Amino acid sequence: MKSPYIGRGVALAVIVGLVVWTAVRTLGARSPEAPKMPFPVPTLDAPLTSVPGQQTAVFAGGCFWGVQAVFEHLKGVSSATSGYAGGYVKSPSYESVSMGVTGHAESVSVVYDPSQITYGQLLMVFFSVAHDPTQWNRQGPDTGSQYRSLILYTGEEQKHIAQAYIIQLDSAKVYSRPIVTKVEPYQAFYRAENYHQDYLKHNPSDPYIMHNDLPKLDHLKQTFPNLYRP
Repeated sequence: MKSPYIGRGVALAVIVGLVVWTAVRTLGARSPEAPKMPFPVPTLDAPLTSVPGQQTAVFAGGCFWGVQAVFEHLKGVSSATSGYAGGYVKSPSYESVSMGVTGHAESVSVVYDPSQITYGQLLMVFFSVAHDPTQWNRQGPDTGSQYRSLILYTGEEQKHIAQAYIIQLDSAKVYSRPIVTKVEPYQAFYRAENYHQDYLKHNPSDPYIMHNDLPKLDHLKQTFPNLYRP
């Protein structure tokens, strides 16, 4: 049986460690680039379909906790799953991806109804709310290739829409720095461990979530009220 004293000591050490870890990450963060508003609507986009259906879009933009939460709050999105994509190792673990040796990026697979929301609208949210597309191999306090900005297209239509939109945003100088997001073909998506799924929902008081991700949901609600779903 564990001694209560030892238990309290371990708990205190964990709390202190978390505070220090959060402070270091926050101090090392690069300030996100603020886009011009209102954010441009894609000139090239797929029209809303006349009948309900399911399509998949895959995005990577830093820690998947916040990206997943943002897409889960969009009308027309039936699911958003945290996982790993863009690399060359099959069935990677969080630990191996975090070491930057798998080629994978923390990603989110978004299943949506094209009769309710378009791929271009998903891109609008991705580029303006979910992450800062001017940061390469990092996002806020997180650094490494696993946090790179990446769009994995599942068809030629998605490819053309994404490429055209990046050109459109850069031409309009929506950001003062150029967009560094890569557009690559989808190969495979590996679902992350269960404790990563809906992390924001289950851990709203986590210091990292409070500082980095909850503001994204406020931004989404304010910027795209017609797309926001509580």
